[in-house]
Amino acid sequence: MTEQLIERRTLAAYQCDRYGNMRPLILMNELQGLGDKHAEMLGVGYAYCQTHGIAWVVTHYLVDIIEMPTEREELTFLTWPSCTDALRATRDFEIRGADGRLMVRATSQWVLIDLARRRPVRLDENLPRFVTNDCRAWDRSFDKFPDFVPQKSHMMKCRFDDIDVNQHINNAVYAVWATESVGYDFRNQHQLRAIELNFKKEISPDTPSVTVDVAIDGLMSRHKILTDDGIEHASVICTWR
Repeated sequence: MTEQLIERRTLAAYQCDRYGNMRPLILMNELQGLGDKHAEMLGVGYAYCQTHGIAWVVTHYLVDIIEMPTEREELTFLTWPSCTDALRATRDFEIRGADGRLMVRATSQWVLIDLARRRPVRLDENLPRFVTNDCRAWDRSFDKFPDFVPQKSHMMKCRFDDIDVNQHINNAVYAVWATESVGYDFRNQHQLRAIELNFKKEISPDTPSVTVDVAIDGLMSRHKILTDDGIEHASVICTWR
């Protein structure tokens, strides 16, 4: 069965924060890595795309953290493509505990682009057919995030280690910028409950820093990630407990 990928592993100490909870960077990278591996198994992953001058680009990650995984927890990771249309594919995820309880559920939206023209192309004209599973981990629509008035701004360095093999800032880093931008005291007193990311434009590897605009309203924080030219590269909504 290739319609769903299931992997089991134990969360290590280096993947956790000071309180033993999975770091947002690790959470997002685990989802990304799982999705990449399953796409390869389905014959529509990196290897196929590289030889055909196309690439998958994520537009949204919506992640609901029912219970943040903790150090030494034996986890089961699941992912599957849940639906497609002419231009978009949806991929869902679950993380379950050792007793099978649902800890994290997530959904994501992807488009396929022509690398030369940097424009979306039809899935059915550029990919072999692959199996989907219409079961949804989290049945959410990928709506536009509402605008907000920033209360403060933070400058974040773009580090060498933030750049991935695709020669842009790795998607998981945006989650770090958002969760760090609330400030140390807020972060120390709250735990991430959900994170929703809308990626708009990739950030090139020679970008020295970004500005993160932030507005906090109770247990919700909103974020815009911008470069010095004023271009908004991503919008993020975090919910906290």
